[in-house]
Amino acid sequence: MHIGVPREIKKDEYRVGLTPTSVRELVRHGHQVTVETDAGLVLGLLDSDYENAGARIAESVDEVFDCDMIVKVKEPQPEETDRLRSRQILFTYLHLAPNPELTKQLIERKCTAIAYETVTDSNGGLPLLAPMSEVAGRMSVQAGAHALEIAQGGRGSLLGGVPGTPPAKVTVLGGGVVGMNAARVALGMEADVTLLDINLRRLAELDLFFGPALNTVFSTVDAVHENVAISDLVIGAVLVPGERAPKLVSDKMVQDMYRGSVLVDVAIDQGGCFETSRPTTHSHPTYLIHDVVHYCVANIPGAVARTATFALNNATLPFTVSLANQGVEKALSKDPHLRNGLNVYEGTITHAAVAEAVGESHFPADQYFPTR
Repeated sequence: MHIGVPREIKKDEYRVGLTPTSVRELVRHGHQVTVETDAGLVLGLLDSDYENAGARIAESVDEVFDCDMIVKVKEPQPEETDRLRSRQILFTYLHLAPNPELTKQLIERKCTAIAYETVTDSNGGLPLLAPMSEVAGRMSVQAGAHALEIAQGGRGSLLGGVPGTPPAKVTVLGGGVVGMNAARVALGMEADVTLLDINLRRLAELDLFFGPALNTVFSTVDAVHENVAISDLVIGAVLVPGERAPKLVSDKMVQDMYRGSVLVDVAIDQGGCFETSRPTTHSHPTYLIHDVVHYCVANIPGAVARTATFALNNATLPFTVSLANQGVEKALSKDPHLRNGLNVYEGTITHAAVAEAVGESHFPADQYFPTR
């Protein structure tokens, strides 16, 4: 199979779909890889590194999109979507639930669109989302701590305080991979941390893992309002696979927060979990509503693009090799977890949650690719 790796063009996105190490693995399996020039330059991954791994360097993005499978990081931008063609494989993060326009474009192009964020594993997890969730969870506290500084519009609180002063209060909404990593870093900075979730078993696991340092609370509307209102930093870390994120924090709740407190919406890729959220970029990461600082960067791991790229490739490479070795039909038929990643196929939505979110019908992926 011929695999193409374009340079990411979404604003402030510097990750790359394949590292030279991943390229070498694919070439070893007998595949061709074409990488757009300077695709990994910002990360210190030079064209010569890719060539030494066996890739061909393309000066033109058209050469890359002429390949059988496109491996990216972020959802295709309009000029990239226009280059997709029927039966071509697109393997990347898609986040289609809050983006009906992109969904429509992928349907029109009749490509095979497989989303990293809906691929599953035998434990019910999301293995291709997990490494970026780990990064985003840890980065969310770092970004929130910075946003709390007076110069950034924050209320001037130091997360851990100093002897004789109280620590800042941090509330984490969601106890998944993002929430757990956010709590870990916030506790490490000696903040007063409360985590809310609707899953009692998960709360028990986190209580056992972190001990008395972490306050765990069952999530209800009242519990969210009560904790958000008195927090210096609130981190939105909720996820429903393939669906739009639920709006847990209303406009009224934001109005009740302290002046200069901070909201970090890690769920913004799926539409955001704060009613006042809108996507921002690393260049302009924050804005104020009701005197509350909102940090809603849609690609938080992009701030540490080198670490994020290697972590992502560790997770995606086995699936990329499987698709290349077996072809899409056999790979999806043999692996129900990879099949769960299929969002659009030959002009049809194949993921129920995506279809519901964008208001369209769907045809289940396992009807196209029954398990063999």
